[in-house]
Amino acid sequence: MQALWMLASTLMFSIMGASIKMASEHQVTLAEIIVMRGLPSIVLLLFWARANGLSLRPARWQPHFWRNVSGIGSMWTGFYAVSQLPLATATTLSYTAPLFIAGYMLGWGGARRDGLRIFAVLLGFAGVLAVLRPAINPEQWLAALLGLSAGALGAVSQLQIRSLGRLGEPAWRVVLFFSICTCLSGAAVLLAQGWHMPSPKGWMALAILGVSGLGGQLALTRAYGGGSALLSAALQYTIIIFASILGFLLWGDRPDAIAAGGMVLIVGASVLSVWCTVRGNRAL
Repeated sequence: MQALWMLASTLMFSIMGASIKMASEHQVTLAEIIVMRGLPSIVLLLFWARANGLSLRPARWQPHFWRNVSGIGSMWTGFYAVSQLPLATATTLSYTAPLFIAGYMLGWGGARRDGLRIFAVLLGFAGVLAVLRPAINPEQWLAALLGLSAGALGAVSQLQIRSLGRLGEPAWRVVLFFSICTCLSGAAVLLAQGWHMPSPKGWMALAILGVSGLGGQLALTRAYGGGSALLSAALQYTIIIFASILGFLLWGDRPDAIAAGGMVLIVGASVLSVWCTVRGNRAL
């Protein structure tokens, strides 16, 4: 089930990425995108929790705090990188999070040195490079460093999600608190710069962003809440496949032979990581 949750997450987040691209094309500001990323989740989850009589009080506040600090930092830096860099470059930098996770788990997280798991993660990242082949100009280094920071902060956030899952925190409550903090951070910026009324197409893109972001976050929380962090890391690369399909359908982007080869590497890394987990019959 962990693999299925991770695949659902990557599908939803690829849709979210496409909607962010569409929103940016219609002059929607970054703060507006951030607010709309969290607002639908707050409304739907609060309504659902109230209807089912569920408590909003968490078992522990500290993991939520660090999850939200790192997650919001990753979101802002990643979205900024998308606004300043080519989408392929920003996506590559943001999805270095699995490499940070692998380094932590194998260096300080107490995981056994499993060569096949390490190879699976590195193979997946090689596939990402083959698909996207990023190129950074000298004037883009600040945005590039922020994009890389998004990957590092995303790794911290995902490990905190795993800790929350082990504490028994339900996925909906983790997502609710994150969505509230996300909206507050965006609203603070909007208070300073003002609200720009989006066009009808901009509103449509924002609505898709909010719904897909909610679905992706719930699935991601379930995936990292239990099981192998390195398995989730390898499967996370499949977002490139979904994004490539959406890019072709919406913008006519056609991957070349090298990009197609990269997709094969990504799938191979995912399958290898799943096999390692089944063979070892253990979670990191």
